[in-house]
Amino acid sequence: MLYPELFASLEKARWSMQDDIPWDSFEGSMLSDEQARTIKLNAITEWSALPATEMFLRDNRDDSDFSAFMSVWFYEEQKHALVLMEYLRRFRPDLLPTESELHAVRFEFDPAPALETLMLHFCGEVRLTQWYRRAADWHTEPVIKHIYKTLSQDEARHGGAYLKYMKRAIERLGDEARLSFAKIGVLMASSSRSSKPLHPTNLHVNQAMFPNDTIQSKLPDPTWLERWLDTQIKFDSDWEARVVGGILRNLSSLFDTTFETVTQLNLYRKSLQRQISSISLESVVPSAG
Repeated sequence: MLYPELFASLEKARWSMQDDIPWDSFEGSMLSDEQARTIKLNAITEWSALPATEMFLRDNRDDSDFSAFMSVWFYEEQKHALVLMEYLRRFRPDLLPTESELHAVRFEFDPAPALETLMLHFCGEVRLTQWYRRAADWHTEPVIKHIYKTLSQDEARHGGAYLKYMKRAIERLGDEARLSFAKIGVLMASSSRSSKPLHPTNLHVNQAMFPNDTIQSKLPDPTWLERWLDTQIKFDSDWEARVVGGILRNLSSLFDTTFETVTQLNLYRKSLQRQISSISLESVVPSAG
């Protein structure tokens, strides 16, 4: 089991909201209204770990190890929402999210292949690590800068934990797992070809509710994310390259090969698909005689 090891490692890195956040260092003149509003929206977005956890537990009923790990991931992600809300409660109570605003992001996600969802959230952690690093740079108020740096470090650790479960999946399932991870890796590393940044919170997850079936669509300002990235924290092509590079490096290590571009990963995916299809065909064709 991976859960005991991951629990121990994440427990050692755990920070205290009371003791490790420098609340007394707050500089009110260094927090703009624009910056404060983005904190509210990030707090609500972090709250969406609730429906994500419900999805993970539903779709991984046969995996008690991973489901137990969700207890740690869920706790830490909800803590992210809580520390951002605590910041607003102390310094901008007028922007504190309401319970109804938080509850709006809790809706059911359609069932999906567990391996693809695992890879999707691994990529999400890689991306959020960089988003929060850039947010820490953009903010000017010392306390919120410290908070975003802290959250970024947490997200990086979560990505590492997901990677361990991905390694375990390959040990157990081989090319089936590799194909699932390569498929989602190509999608999540191809944001430059799409019209929006790709993250679990802005992907469609409930066909019956389409098009209002993303976490972002449930926010008080559904257009916020793109504005935050493009004009506020300025998550430009150099920062995006860090995300893509992180995905490709981790998959290179995971698959024991080298991917320098998304195109190379996609070619690998296609090769795997052909290989698996060929094996499947051979298994159903009766032998002569």
